[in-house]
Amino acid sequence: MNTQQTLDGTDAQILLALSAEPRATVVALAERLGLSRNTVQARLAKMERSSALGAFERRITPGALGYPLTAFVTARVDQHRLAEVSGALAGIAEVVEVFGLSGDTDLLVRVVAADAEDLYRVAGRILDIPGIERTSTALAMRELVPHRLTPLLRRADTGGHRRPHPGNP
Repeated sequence: MNTQQTLDGTDAQILLALSAEPRATVVALAERLGLSRNTVQARLAKMERSSALGAFERRITPGALGYPLTAFVTARVDQHRLAEVSGALAGIAEVVEVFGLSGDTDLLVRVVAADAEDLYRVAGRILDIPGIERTSTALAMRELVPHRLTPLLRRADTGGHRRPHPGNP
């Protein structure tokens, strides 16, 4: 999940420009930023290889595919079967993300569904997975802060600290 390589200010500028204009060509990005085309292309290739750039599918909204409901399923798992459980979850199309957690809950599973009945079906499929001991499902009522990295890119672009110092926001 974590990228080994830290992005620098130039990388952040490229990503901010790409975020503002996702369909921009490498030449257009280079002109906009005052960088050479080769520099922009090489840095984008390096970010793709290091997984700093995520998959395009992240930009597709589930609602556009007929899945307007989002829910979060927390699950307790038999730790000896974690790999088996992860594989089974990956086999459910409506499971769009799974995070391993510390604490009382082992997994946070983000699912999408067409409607309440579909959500019930998906939650049941998750609970039926061998190794899942207990689940709890919470329906997302609305997204208050969408997935975003622009504030962090702006901080990196200005040479700011990657992490705020305690006491400073």
